[in-house]
Amino acid sequence: MAFEHILYDVKSRVASITLHRPEKRNALNGAMVAELRAAFKQAESDPDVKVIILKGAGEAFCAGADLEYLQQLQLNTREENLADSKELMQLMQQIYYHDKVVIAQVEGHAVAGGCGLVTLCDLSYAVPEAKLGYTEVKIGFIPALVAVFLVRKIGEGRARDLLLTGRLITAEKAAYYGLVNDVIPADRIAEHVAKIADDLCTGASANSLKVTKKLITDVFDQPLENALEQAARLNAETREHADCQRGIKAFLDKEKMVW
Repeated sequence: MAFEHILYDVKSRVASITLHRPEKRNALNGAMVAELRAAFKQAESDPDVKVIILKGAGEAFCAGADLEYLQQLQLNTREENLADSKELMQLMQQIYYHDKVVIAQVEGHAVAGGCGLVTLCDLSYAVPEAKLGYTEVKIGFIPALVAVFLVRKIGEGRARDLLLTGRLITAEKAAYYGLVNDVIPADRIAEHVAKIADDLCTGASANSLKVTKKLITDVFDQPLENALEQAARLNAETREHADCQRGIKAFLDKEKMVW
């Protein structure tokens, strides 16, 4: 698929997905959401991709919904708006449940839907200058879809704080809240994220990463006893996987395993 609003590149088992509307501060519209869905699907089916980096071109990571897009939504019927909302819902599910590790490289402000994208990623790193927040209530809208994921990520109290006030917070505060993993200077963030991605590619089994992600996402939806039963089953299944057998053999033989 040819992309107009994003850039897609694969190198050394890392797929880079770049929001590429810098003149619009990488604001989201229907076309970009569709392209993001296609790109994440392509990365998931590509055996040469092990890690995904999501970033933005220009000064902003993502400014949320495009203004022209918001104007069009006012003219839509309820059925059209529901269909549009479900497209965004499916993108969020796609990122959250993705088989591959997804890293956000936040080199500018991430606002509203843009901050929603950061919320969905497994790991996130931001520059000190970045501001993050969910400003939907300030324009009479609601952060409906992202709320489901944000409560899981940072807890109810902090989610209420950010979603109800609509305030923007610094990258440092976002790290304190657990929204991002670390704050990295602008001149080092690309190198830092690339190193994290490379370490995941060479230092961990693809199957182990996939199953661990599944376990983390699934335990929230189950009673404790059910979650433990699933964990025991996945533990047993993983022991039979070729990756586990190779990894244990290398460990016992005191050999360095390169995945």
